[in-house]
Amino acid sequence: MKTVRNKTPLPLRVPLPQKKVLHLGPHKTGQISVHDVDHPPLVKLVEAGKIEILGDGEIHAAPTPNPEAAHASTHGYHPDAPLPRRGDRGT
Repeated sequence: MKTVRNKTPLPLRVPLPQKKVLHLGPHKTGQISVHDVDHPPLVKLVEAGKIEILGDGEIHAAPTPNPEAAHASTHGYHPDAPLPRRGDRGT
């Protein structure tokens, strides 16, 4: 897998073989197959400077010091949080 990065401040539609399209938001990354790198419309976007193809799974970002801390504030169910009481409890 290769990583593709949108270098523009606008969303892009990156054409892939077999009439597939990769939608990339502004400055976002996505992954494509190694075989898709030589696709002519994809090569044109690289030459125009709109996208950048990075190595295998390579993402230019600052490393997180603690991997568990990165996911501490994500959305979803938090089993440690007490649930509020609902309904008539006969208090």
